[in-house]
Amino acid sequence: MDVSADAICFASARELAAQIRARQVSAREVMTAFLSRIDRLNPILNAIVARLDDRSCLALADAADRQLQRQPASCGPLHGLPIAFKDLEPAIGFPCTKGSPIFKDVMPSEDSVIVERLRRAGTIPIGKTNVPEFGMGSHTYNKVYGTTFNPYDTTKSAGGSSGGAAAAIASGMLPLADGGDLGGSLRNPANFNNIVALRPTVGLVPIAPSPLPLVGVTVKGPMARSVADVAFLLSVMAGADARDPVSYPSDPGRFAKPLDRDHAGVRIAWCPDLGGLPLDRRVRAVLETHRQTFLGLGCSVEDASPDFGDVDEIFLTLRAWASWNTYGALLAEHRAVMKPEAIWDIESGAKFTGADIARALVGQGALLERMRKFQETYDFLVCAVNQVPPFDASLTWPKAIEGVAMENYVSWMKSTYWISTTCRPAISVPAGFTPEGLPVGIQIVGRHRDDFGVLQIAHAFEAATGFGKRRPAAD
Repeated sequence: MDVSADAICFASARELAAQIRARQVSAREVMTAFLSRIDRLNPILNAIVARLDDRSCLALADAADRQLQRQPASCGPLHGLPIAFKDLEPAIGFPCTKGSPIFKDVMPSEDSVIVERLRRAGTIPIGKTNVPEFGMGSHTYNKVYGTTFNPYDTTKSAGGSSGGAAAAIASGMLPLADGGDLGGSLRNPANFNNIVALRPTVGLVPIAPSPLPLVGVTVKGPMARSVADVAFLLSVMAGADARDPVSYPSDPGRFAKPLDRDHAGVRIAWCPDLGGLPLDRRVRAVLETHRQTFLGLGCSVEDASPDFGDVDEIFLTLRAWASWNTYGALLAEHRAVMKPEAIWDIESGAKFTGADIARALVGQGALLERMRKFQETYDFLVCAVNQVPPFDASLTWPKAIEGVAMENYVSWMKSTYWISTTCRPAISVPAGFTPEGLPVGIQIVGRHRDDFGVLQIAHAFEAATGFGKRRPAAD
């Protein structure tokens, strides 16, 4: 591959946007570089779907260059950067299949809030990123577009549900991307693909449309190859919106500011397995080396874990109830085309009563209070992102971890969905590789609404380790 094109595709998104604005490189040159890489790698990885043809993409880039020349003040901070929206996001001009044959012909008439903000920031939409069916599960495969593969080992899963986004970023096919996270759908694929993703505090990034705006722990958030680029993307995603009653006022511009900070005296609760979850020995071996990394940053590191109590019942009840109320009406007519895990998830939610939901919400309230008290002592909690390294892409989900059988298709994701249930900000940062060369990330969890603090310590960890600079084999 041409060296200059390669440099464009793996440049910092923040720096690349600045170069476009300064006219050191044109949006057309940037688009040409990314399209060359997409044309070569996407047939292998299957990360970007419903893509516009090259001619249309270049025409949009030319329009971006003309806008910059004629009306520079109208150009947003991401002006000229190509992007593909997650295929769970309604976006005018692209299908929104949700990875399901049921929706394969749906063409939205309105953008979601996150798409609206990314367009306004100046991105050039070129397609969608692949997802599991309905976004359920953390392995990206479906009957519409097929399976997304991991660029570090194309026999392995890219994770999910933002698996297409993560694989595209890791392989240099996109500079950054949006994602969503209920049980780990930002953090899990970031971990599997050696990139960075932040699960923001619930409400920092608005969600609309949403069938259940006041119930649940789903978030939208940023993905990129570095913490600084994740923060940069968050600066255009964050901020209250009247269409999301859970969203709250914030200062989005803060996330575009420098992340440097002295971490001397910061207290870390060290609990790789969150107090006893099964953890693949290869993951554990990588994580254990980083106790010293945090000590080297000046942090105080102590073995400690919150009391997660009945977190499984809380999360699984609310998740299944939401699935039933969102997709239950489709079962009678479309059961034959739904994956078994989706049917199980939806039908599980049908049995819950109002009392069951109330019990889950009361339990979550108690969990949030325990977490608040725990974090009065500790600034951050550090643990595993995924309990396993990337697994074989031919599997539907890992059935066991270190000899411990998994009860259902999300049980192997407890290290992320336990954290989701606390509504805290959490980030996945590259932390190393298994002996087979598979990526392993580390999860840093902050206090409620301390998203900037999470980004700061993740930035320091990234600078101290440098594992995110290792490029994938699929190149």
